[in-house]
Amino acid sequence: MPQMLNGMFKRHAVLKALTLATMISGALMTQAHADDFITLASTTSTENSGLFAAIVPAFEDATDIEVRVVAVGTGQAFEIARRGDADSLLVHDTTGEEQFVADGYASERADVMYNDFVLIGPSDDPAGIADAKSATDALALIADAKAPFTSRGDDSGTHRAEQRLWESAGVEPQGEWYRELGSGMGPTLNTAAAMDAYVMADRATWVAFDNPQNLALLFEGDDVLFNQYGSLLLSQERHPHLKHDLAAQWHRWLLSEDGQQAIGAFEVEGQPLFFPNAQ
Repeated sequence: MPQMLNGMFKRHAVLKALTLATMISGALMTQAHADDFITLASTTSTENSGLFAAIVPAFEDATDIEVRVVAVGTGQAFEIARRGDADSLLVHDTTGEEQFVADGYASERADVMYNDFVLIGPSDDPAGIADAKSATDALALIADAKAPFTSRGDDSGTHRAEQRLWESAGVEPQGEWYRELGSGMGPTLNTAAAMDAYVMADRATWVAFDNPQNLALLFEGDDVLFNQYGSLLLSQERHPHLKHDLAAQWHRWLLSEDGQQAIGAFEVEGQPLFFPNAQ
């Protein structure tokens, strides 16, 4: 009997050890899987247009790396990355991106895709911008007419581009007609629709916008409305704690043939919203 009990205790100990080992192994695998994600700081235009919902699954299927998007204005995205609170950055302010690299916060920047900005306004166009010769002429007409204009006012890439155009037009927008909202592109378009106001938007968000009411696309096609998006690899020296290896895989995938094809294939109502242009 003692020998039998001793054998039973030994078998129990072995089973217990195997069970514990299996639990530890499973926990480690779960932890490893939980760490297989990156935080991407990007813009409301890429998120609101549906682009990420269309292309991120292809990357995740190819790499088993999850992409968690924080969609804010470009200025806020820069700040998040500057603090080391994001692993990767995809924004649309080339001048700001190049400065970000020069300041040592990123080691590499690459063109990924582009579209353009458009000027939206009431379909009856009280300022007459549909006949403007340039985007700056259109803004000058809006200012002269003191027609309501809603601005994102959030230091986004769109807001920065808008501010450069006002400066080129020789106009300092101010007064009751000019409303700085401090909001994303979708909410700004909603406010413009409610106010029957003019607004500058990226084409992707405008095409995907489902509440135009009396708004219409009134001016487009000026070269100054070109809207370039760039992907940045963040500095390992500045923020060694980030998931640089995983972020590099996302960056390289965006520039790869597969990533570029995924971007080019994304359409809303049969219309492509972003055009791949990785070098």
